[in-house]
Amino acid sequence: MQIFLQTIIGGISLGAVYALIALGFSLVYRTMGLVNFAHGNVVTVGAYLASTFYLSAKLPFAVAMVVAIVVTGIIGLVIERVLRPLENKDFDLMLIGTIGFGIVLDALVILVWGATGRAVPSPVPAAPLDVAGLRIRTYDLVVLAIAAIATVLLVLFLSRTKRGTAMQAVAMDHEAATSVGIHVGRSNAIAFMIGAGLAALAGGLIGPLLYVSPALGSTLGIKGFAAAILGGFGSIPGAIVGGLAIGVLDSYAAGHFQGYSELATFLVFTVIIMIRPTGIFGERTVNRA
Repeated sequence: MQIFLQTIIGGISLGAVYALIALGFSLVYRTMGLVNFAHGNVVTVGAYLASTFYLSAKLPFAVAMVVAIVVTGIIGLVIERVLRPLENKDFDLMLIGTIGFGIVLDALVILVWGATGRAVPSPVPAAPLDVAGLRIRTYDLVVLAIAAIATVLLVLFLSRTKRGTAMQAVAMDHEAATSVGIHVGRSNAIAFMIGAGLAALAGGLIGPLLYVSPALGSTLGIKGFAAAILGGFGSIPGAIVGGLAIGVLDSYAAGHFQGYSELATFLVFTVIIMIRPTGIFGERTVNRA
């Protein structure tokens, strides 16, 4: 029982990172009806930027994270701006465009930082906490706290601000939002910027937990994508629940199936999706094509 609880605790911190990635996927999808296939690659860029500012520029970890989020937010704006002329004209080209941006970002990562990965030391040197015989890493608590704060801020932005309400309106009815004077292109740009920022936050947080390498974003992107689908693509609560579920499942499978952990994780994921194709909090499909 103790081993099981220890596995769950470790999985929750990973799940919080997956949830941040899933939130980025869902935010862009609910606003534009577009799956941003470059999202995982933005995670990689964010992880390398945060680790570079932290290790090489010797900035405090929090400051390095903020700078990485700002830079990747700008990357998100660039991606949206390039894709904007295709909106409501050629949806397939928009999807292909996100894949193309992903390839470009991967190439830039290798060009700038090389193909060799790097280990990022924990910014929290405190010893693990001992709670009822369970050892909880202090950094895991930091990850959970930051992910929770980011999620609450996102929900407040979407529900309490004028711009967030406009994005919600665009998500519900694109044409109606346009008819009442909402700038759809601006809402889409903000969705891409916030999504990229969430990707950078996830990449920066995962650095001390995993090994930062050019392949990092592909792995995290797939699991974040799976989390978004599991929760219900386009659903904010679904992204959170899906991320935590994938994290716990991934941690449990790694402890019991070792080399076959990812296979076991996605087999369970497939069974759940076969039972409930729309996900846990599945919403009506958004279509901007």
